[in-house]
Amino acid sequence: MKQGILLFGHGSRDPRWREPIEAVARAVEARAPHAAVRCAYLELAEPDFASAVHELAEAGVQQLRVVPMFLGMGKHAREDLPGLVDAARANHSGLQIEVSGAVGESPEVIGLLAELALRPATAARNP
Repeated sequence: MKQGILLFGHGSRDPRWREPIEAVARAVEARAPHAAVRCAYLELAEPDFASAVHELAEAGVQQLRVVPMFLGMGKHAREDLPGLVDAARANHSGLQIEVSGAVGESPEVIGLLAELALRPATAARNP
């Protein structure tokens, strides 16, 4: 069964905002070349959730994991995302969709963020 992974973020008008999520997508693709990986955004950036799901379904994905790229399960992950998932299920009846927890609630991410917070400011900065 062909698997897909959809990294779902808020979105921004600033194209630089997308760079970290797209870097995660590239890292996932490198680790799981068999999976179809896409990014999607709630607003202010393309593609939107429905378009990305449609593209994955057209590519033959039958099992889709949606990964909310949020620090916590705020309004967008708790309220907006379930509606988008319900619509996607209705539009793509053969597609199995599971939704992961917000990445920021993962113990591994919390530990990494703590490590980053403890680094000297000059070591944590990117040019």
